[in-house]
Amino acid sequence: MNKNKPIYLMAGGRAARKGGDPVIQAIFKEIGVPTPTVAYVGAASDDDSGFYKMISQMIQKSVDCRFTHPLLVSAKADLNQAKEMLQSADAIFMSGGDVEAGMQVLKARKLTTFFNDLYSTGKLFFGASAGSIMLAREWVRWEDPEDDSSAELFPCLGLAPLICDTHAEEDAWAELQAALKLQKAVSIGYGITSGSTLKVAAGSPIEALGGSVAVFQGNNREVKRQKDLLPSST
Repeated sequence: MNKNKPIYLMAGGRAARKGGDPVIQAIFKEIGVPTPTVAYVGAASDDDSGFYKMISQMIQKSVDCRFTHPLLVSAKADLNQAKEMLQSADAIFMSGGDVEAGMQVLKARKLTTFFNDLYSTGKLFFGASAGSIMLAREWVRWEDPEDDSSAELFPCLGLAPLICDTHAEEDAWAELQAALKLQKAVSIGYGITSGSTLKVAAGSPIEALGGSVAVFQGNNREVKRQKDLLPSST
């Protein structure tokens, strides 16, 4: 029996709603615990305490939950304590920030396999912005930002077996398209617009929640936009 829970990739930018955010509420219903504990991973945001407080309080306006903040970035961080907090949590949230910096922290702490193991045991993962990209397969960077030919892919956690970007609709998803052009085979990329969420569940169609998701297909360095993925509700 497959223990893996759906992965929720959020773009952020959801407006506050009276009665709480239905997307957040749907995510927490999937956790299946009345008052779950969520471990907040701030690797992409330098473990910023202010950012942690803002995100945790925002989510707690919609659901009854408890947050913990396992610190990972500082060289003085207690890695054993952080792992215990992550293992004991009912769900894990990946914060926004800088994708490459966040992955460098997880790699330096030798946590990439650890997170994959947590997911395989049935832990629910969700993220926002850079955190969503980190949960996906890979992302793109430029050795020289002024030279498009210097673009290269680097691996992310790969819990969601796809490529995505978040809230980049204003620049026509340029980085997502660059990542797709570097694929060695036909690949689909998802542009999660501001306020939208992508639900990825093994054995089920990918779903858009809360708003539309742009879809692109890359093949032989050519990228074509496909029909947007639209939510059925929320």
